[in-house]
Amino acid sequence: MINNQESRGLATLVSDLAQQVTTLLQTESRLLRAEMSEKISKAGAGAAEVLAGAICLLAALMVLLQALVIALASAGLGAGWSSLLVGIIVAVLGVILLRSGTKSMAPSELTPDRTQDQLKRDARVIKDQMR
Repeated sequence: MINNQESRGLATLVSDLAQQVTTLLQTESRLLRAEMSEKISKAGAGAAEVLAGAICLLAALMVLLQALVIALASAGLGAGWSSLLVGIIVAVLGVILLRSGTKSMAPSELTPDRTQDQLKRDARVIKDQMR
């Protein structure tokens, strides 16, 4: 009879443990969802601020470029030639930045090479240890 009580006690303990683990996982899952929701909304607000800042900087750049055109025209270059010179310089700068940015975003540049190498080394170590 003691054996039967012990097995019921063990079964109860295992059942309680399973229930507690399930409850813990559910609680952790809710916490994760809440935290991710908060982080996503923070990131969204940050992205909106970055966009607003970029728009302000673009407007400032246009004003400064126009001031450069006026300064060159006042220096005797002529309004048309000043505008053409500033436009060409800005276009060349834009092409250089565009090419550089495109290279930086190439899939080969985004591959996590160090992580891949580490995973390969780990796999070799595991294989060696299995032998």
